[in-house]
Amino acid sequence: MMGTCQMNRLGVWLLCLLLLYGSINKSTALSPDGEALLNFRSAVVGSDKILSHWRPEDPDPCGWKGVTCDASKSVIYLFLSYLKLSGSISPDLGKLEHLRILSLHDNNFYGAIPSELGNCTELQGIYLQGNYLSGLIPSELGNLSDLQNLDISGNSLSGSIPPSLGKLNKLVTFNVSANFLVGAIPSDGVLSNFPESSFTGNKGLCGKQINAACNGGPSTNPLSPASAQSQGVKKNSGRLLISASATVGALLLVALMCFWGCFLYKKFGKNDTKGFAININGGASVVMFHGDLPYSSKDIIRKLETLNEEHIIGCGGFGTVYRLAMDDGSVFALKRIVKINEGFDRFFERELEILGSIKHRHLVNLRGYCNSPTAKLLIYDFLSGGSLDEALHERSEQLDWETRCNIIVGAAKGLAYLHHDCSPRIIHRDIKSSNILLDGNLEARVSDFGLAKLLEDEESHITTIVAGTFGYLAPEYMQSGRATEKSDVYSFGVLVLEVLSGKRPTDATLIEKGLNVVGWVCIN
Repeated sequence: MMGTCQMNRLGVWLLCLLLLYGSINKSTALSPDGEALLNFRSAVVGSDKILSHWRPEDPDPCGWKGVTCDASKSVIYLFLSYLKLSGSISPDLGKLEHLRILSLHDNNFYGAIPSELGNCTELQGIYLQGNYLSGLIPSELGNLSDLQNLDISGNSLSGSIPPSLGKLNKLVTFNVSANFLVGAIPSDGVLSNFPESSFTGNKGLCGKQINAACNGGPSTNPLSPASAQSQGVKKNSGRLLISASATVGALLLVALMCFWGCFLYKKFGKNDTKGFAININGGASVVMFHGDLPYSSKDIIRKLETLNEEHIIGCGGFGTVYRLAMDDGSVFALKRIVKINEGFDRFFERELEILGSIKHRHLVNLRGYCNSPTAKLLIYDFLSGGSLDEALHERSEQLDWETRCNIIVGAAKGLAYLHHDCSPRIIHRDIKSSNILLDGNLEARVSDFGLAKLLEDEESHITTIVAGTFGYLAPEYMQSGRATEKSDVYSFGVLVLEVLSGKRPTDATLIEKGLNVVGWVCIN
């Protein structure tokens, strides 16, 4: 009898252990939504630090950065904007059946928009603007009957606008501006309700929405990027300037080359240094403008040749930026410019002589340059305070109101000097918070002025390069491509709103309401 009782007790204990193990096993198995997000993360470059808390051992992703779940622990919101993430957007996002908002804007994502997003039938908002996305707009997005906001502007998308998007009857905001779209804008359905600003910056588009007739009749059939581009150019040959298009393409190529370099650095790290090392193969000339630095050309070249990927401190549309430390402890910022045409060398030196003569308290000082057959390098003062963008959006300590006002005034003085006191006058073309640098006392200095001029085609004398950053661009500049002092002033006005409100020009909370920071201020 005693033995039977002991056996029964042992059986009960074993049963309890099995039940406990089963519950533990169940609780530690990541949900399908979590698995989909981990697959998304695996395709993202730069996620190791930013998304470090996305762990496979978690039971669900509801506590992960950028993720919001409903009561049933299904993912409904994914907010990962302004995080400098790159890589491709994984098709596995299409497995998030209850996703309502997808916000990945203002990163460095490249590749195609996955057609699998058409499976997320509860999507209400897609915000992918301000990336490097390319290829066609997926026609499958037309399956998202609940979609209210679609913003894919400021990318490199090509082909035509799918007619299926016209079926999205709940669409409130729609923006495909600043891409390379061509062909007729669908005139049927909801797309006929949106203003010209939803389509600007696509010189191959035509249709009643932008008051541009389509020669030969409208065509809304999706085309391959190559055939669509060809057809769009033929339809608009009387309106497009070939030389301007080539220049815009060259600027895009420079930005993509710099971005690709940053991507390789993030992906391969210190295992591959050849693409980032400064290699000066003889024939280099070093020019220092102000004669107040105690370094010989030989000293500078020797230091330049020690730079590699470990010294990179930033990447932008105009080139890669390195930290250059001299033997005496002085630190400079070195910007590496990409050569884009055959006449670049003499144009480079002539323009830099002009930029090197400019000195102002609120402009970043260009100290000199190094010109060699393999590298075009600009030497600037290094500012320890970082950028205004970092100070506003990436640091825990907030700027006080006096500091913010002083920064605005300083940036205004620098821009006014470029417009009114330089000869010839300089139009910046890319005023934004990341181009306002701060010294150790948080005094503002405008950077990257005059660099858009370096990327022009000297032979064609084109002055209408579409430089700039989406969200800061003046509407008339996006439409015509012609930069003026007024377009700089508009960008500066957006910058002021950003400083005062603490909101980026394309803040996610505003985009959800179909607004940018300018529209938000106008209605408040």
